[in-house]
Amino acid sequence: MAVLKVIETMASSTKSWEDAAMSAVKRTSKTVNNIRSVWVQDQSIIISKSGKAKEYRVTCKISFEVSE
Repeated sequence: MAVLKVIETMASSTKSWEDAAMSAVKRTSKTVNNIRSVWVQDQSIIISKSGKAKEYRVTCKISFEVSE
């Protein structure tokens, strides 16, 4: 039986929400092994003074298998 743990991470990107989510996974994978899934819990955009998207932000729950 596998035991999974869930951690919450936040990340941002100037490109897209998808890029922000992948950034969260990439950064988390530097210190966490066996990542199984990512759930994007929350999304937001910072808008520039010109009215365009400046920064995409995500809050993710990342699950990974705990090693024995």
